[in-house]
Amino acid sequence: MTDLPPNSAGPASGIIQRAKDILLKPKETWPVIAAEPATVQSIYVPYVLALAAIGPLAGLIGGQLFGLTMFGVTYRPPLVSALVSAIISYGLSLATIFVLALVIDALAPSFGGQKNQVQALKVAAYTGTAGWVGGIFGLIPALSPIGLLFALYGLYILYLGLPMLMKAPEEKALGYTVVVVLVVIALLILATVIVGALAAPLMMGGSH
Repeated sequence: MTDLPPNSAGPASGIIQRAKDILLKPKETWPVIAAEPATVQSIYVPYVLALAAIGPLAGLIGGQLFGLTMFGVTYRPPLVSALVSAIISYGLSLATIFVLALVIDALAPSFGGQKNQVQALKVAAYTGTAGWVGGIFGLIPALSPIGLLFALYGLYILYLGLPMLMKAPEEKALGYTVVVVLVVIALLILATVIVGALAAPLMMGGSH
């Protein structure tokens, strides 16, 4: 029993199976995802809610256990500020997926595709799987860069999923992907700035 919707075999086993499928065999899994009935709630709960928590939680634990090393200096952030940063990062991750889905949906006609908000949310959510799973390396901050490799693999998953779910012609898939990736980068930069701006006062307070 493979290629099950995330809720089919119980929440935990369904999430794990779907994550394995989209990571290990995306070409075969995207058609299954495309055909599944879904709503915003069914996509977010429990799949997105669970996987989006991996990175912030791993980073929180890793930062407290090992500290963060920059320019040869190891710094262990105050627990309160680290916790606030993790919560904000988690919330922004959930919001970013929704915003990205709106962008994917809005761009579809420009690349010969069809607008469909639910299918666009599927693309955004399941493409995020690679980066979220890679977030586990945050448990050991020195290994965090490996998580970036997972995120890069997510670009390939996106490239496969966009034309299939948004009905865009194959020849326009690359251009569609590039534009969406640029939006993702902009959203990630914005999220990083927001987290830093909100957590910095707590870090400054905790350093006294």
